[in-house]
Amino acid sequence: MTRTLACPITCGEATMKLLEKYGITTVFGIPGVHTLDFCRGLDRDPGIAHVQTRNEQGAGFMAEGWARATGQPGVALVISGPGVTNASTALGQAWADSLPMLLISAESASYTIGKGWGVLHEITEQKKVTEPLTAFSATARSAADVPGLLARAFSLFASQRPRPVHISIPIDVQAQMVHEEWQPVELPAAAVPGNQPIEAARRLLVSAKRPLMMLGGGAWQAGTALVSIAETLGAVVVASTAGKGIVPDDHPLSLSASTVRPEVLGFLKEADVILAVGSELSETDSFTERMDLQGKLIRVDIDVSKINDFYPADLAIVADAGAAMEMLAAALGDHVPVDRAGAEDRVATIRAEINANLSASENQHKALLALLAETAPPETLWCGDVCQLVYTGAFAMPMKSPRKWFYPAGYCALGNALPNAIGAKLARPRSPVVVLAGDGGFMFTMPELMTAAERGLSLPIVIWENGGLKQIQDDMDSRNISRVGVEGGNPDFVALARACHCHGTRPRNPEEFKTAFTEALHRDRPTVIVVEEQRD
Repeated sequence: MTRTLACPITCGEATMKLLEKYGITTVFGIPGVHTLDFCRGLDRDPGIAHVQTRNEQGAGFMAEGWARATGQPGVALVISGPGVTNASTALGQAWADSLPMLLISAESASYTIGKGWGVLHEITEQKKVTEPLTAFSATARSAADVPGLLARAFSLFASQRPRPVHISIPIDVQAQMVHEEWQPVELPAAAVPGNQPIEAARRLLVSAKRPLMMLGGGAWQAGTALVSIAETLGAVVVASTAGKGIVPDDHPLSLSASTVRPEVLGFLKEADVILAVGSELSETDSFTERMDLQGKLIRVDIDVSKINDFYPADLAIVADAGAAMEMLAAALGDHVPVDRAGAEDRVATIRAEINANLSASENQHKALLALLAETAPPETLWCGDVCQLVYTGAFAMPMKSPRKWFYPAGYCALGNALPNAIGAKLARPRSPVVVLAGDGGFMFTMPELMTAAERGLSLPIVIWENGGLKQIQDDMDSRNISRVGVEGGNPDFVALARACHCHGTRPRNPEEFKTAFTEALHRDRPTVIVVEEQRD
């Protein structure tokens, strides 16, 4: 039942109140003249906390980090025009990695949209900028539109494949008075599969001699059932980067997130039945255009558009992965695997082959990653940027549970790690959170050090310093292309950290590193720890 407000409030304030009722506690952004009516509804007690960032791209990445850490919507609040375009990189990344991110933005006055009058922050039709990066992008033409748009967004987050959403609210609409208290809708549940496709999957899987499971981020809530299925079938498990840790990486049937490795790509064709759960089976996890999947393919995905795209399914189950895998685990019952010991031996052999074939740089990465794994608490969240250290970590850094390893393989934007970590730490303040970044990528969002320092966040920030954009250097060298634009200089990262009110250090040996890292986990502000790759 709708309640009339004793004192009318603006649409901007009503929007913040409704977000709070949907469970939003924090928004990230930079206030501007076009968001003042939103600001009326912020930082009330308890209300929604506003985190001031240094760039809207950082705000978007922080919202993305919140979503990665929790599975719940992260929210960025930005001005019209440049605020939207700055945040759009994070939208693209949330789209690629299936994350529930909500971008709320201002827009020029509704009566100017499409006119090209040259008003402040004008984009002639702002929603068209973000449409290709979102599940939907919409403009509220009146205050009455807002509750319906938010209901649509949160219903999508709850029941469909998570994708980002952008809602623009023009400045004149923000200022409209709202006389009734807006209420959230009851959110729908995700689809549950019927018994028939589960039984069909069971028959295919129990007939397999060399079953394989390929897990993506969409399966993150199905870990217990998936471990049971793998053990019941004696199936080898390969994850995407987003699926890393769903089946623990140290499980004797797990090859972790290793499709980037030729040893694993060659192995995939041996499978006679493949169970792919919550995974796009995308190019960006293997960096090969098409994997050689020769077995019968069972695809389980909440997104019907994935079932028959690049890898058409022999059997399709369109449903929530958690519900589907619980049903499948029960259906398999006490099935005895054909050759679980043989599968475990095959995994051990492939792991040994990977280790034997590492490059000199990868061996250095592996040594640092082993040191980090030894030193960090098991519940640590690792926020990785796009850099060679993190590429190696995809298969070499052990994760025992999901949503602990953040690596944006899909969109592959530089600069996400630090703001992702800020968002994750604010979402899960009791969990240790660590940044892993390359020297080039770190500079994309370096000013967010100030945001982290102001918030007093105990973030260890490990910078792998290898002389700039080394992956592109290596790619140019391998194709006999003269290096162009990839060897720019670095600042003194330790001095830069201190200038931003953070700690900074450059340890000289493993023991100094362990000491610095351990101290950083408990300090009252971030610590930049610089590790230099040794060149021949």
